[in-house]
Amino acid sequence: MWFFTPEEKEIQKVCRDFARNELAPFAEKHDNEETFNLKAFKHMGDLGLLGITADPEYGGAGMGATAATIVMEEFGKACAGSTLSYLAHTILCVNNLSNNGSAEQKAKYLPKLISGEHVGCMGMSEPEYGSDAVGMQTKAVKTGDFYEITGNKMWITNAQYADIVYLYTRTGPGKKDLTTFIVEKGTPGFTVSKEIHKMGMRSSPTGELSFQKCKVPAANRVGNEGDSTIHMMKNLEIERITISGISLGIAQACLDQCIKYAGERKQFGKNLAHYQLIQKMIAEMYSETEAMRRMLYTVCYEYDHGNKSNTLASAVKLQLPKMATKIALDAIQLHGGYGYSREFPVERMMRDNKLNEIGAGTNEVMIMIIAKNLLSEALRG
Repeated sequence: MWFFTPEEKEIQKVCRDFARNELAPFAEKHDNEETFNLKAFKHMGDLGLLGITADPEYGGAGMGATAATIVMEEFGKACAGSTLSYLAHTILCVNNLSNNGSAEQKAKYLPKLISGEHVGCMGMSEPEYGSDAVGMQTKAVKTGDFYEITGNKMWITNAQYADIVYLYTRTGPGKKDLTTFIVEKGTPGFTVSKEIHKMGMRSSPTGELSFQKCKVPAANRVGNEGDSTIHMMKNLEIERITISGISLGIAQACLDQCIKYAGERKQFGKNLAHYQLIQKMIAEMYSETEAMRRMLYTVCYEYDHGNKSNTLASAVKLQLPKMATKIALDAIQLHGGYGYSREFPVERMMRDNKLNEIGAGTNEVMIMIIAKNLLSEALRG
């Protein structure tokens, strides 16, 4: 994009090379085996990517949504599952902690998270509360210098590998009586109770977290009691922007694969590239991908320059994953029987992208947010 800074262009190059060499060659293996590419994850720390938006005082890069989205796009082209785990660590855990933690908490936890020595995750969704996050029932009760936490968190990316959980809990009966804690692996009463097997994003570990009278020091409370709603809403915007970058990467990878396949595959004595229907499909995929790119990075630019908009972030999150699923399905159709098999990566890309229409707010929730924001005055009438 024309407005990328020299630093952002360098990030793009570094991530493109890294994805080509350390993610793409192993994507199929980790998808088939449902395993996490921990070696590549650790190397992301060596490259300074695990704290892309975090406070430089603690080892972060201090960059914005544009840089973070560039990483998501470049990694997403190669292995969307590994990219989802990267997002859960870097945006949901590290970015949250960098923005909301105390100086003591940041000094204690951020350096190891940013270096890759520790893996982070965030605990928000519950078995009965997904889109209705503020309805969560995991409770934290203060007892002296500790809080006793009881409840379960579901669909937690990186659960099985996490050393640190950035955890949302309920500390009172009111809708906004939500409080955040940092919970360390090995804390008595905290376990990963279930491993979840998924349709896509299979190289990204997902699990259920259980807290049974888990005693967490009051010093691990992030901010004051009742601050979580503010923390949550503040971080959701950049989460929705950056996860859309994974969809952009998937769309671009599908387009690249289709161009390659059309130039190699022959039917009726000619390469597929000679047929007008194939040309039409590829032209439309290209146009859609470029529209996605310009919409996404325009919103990133606005966000980084102080023009933050929940409506625009939700619009990006609604449109890009939806368009990428269409592009992936078109890529499967163009490949014919090979597209439906695991001989080519487009079927994996379709499976992976479908999660982006659900996680970080479903398409339906995005529609509700956009409509409410645009029609708030009319709805009040």
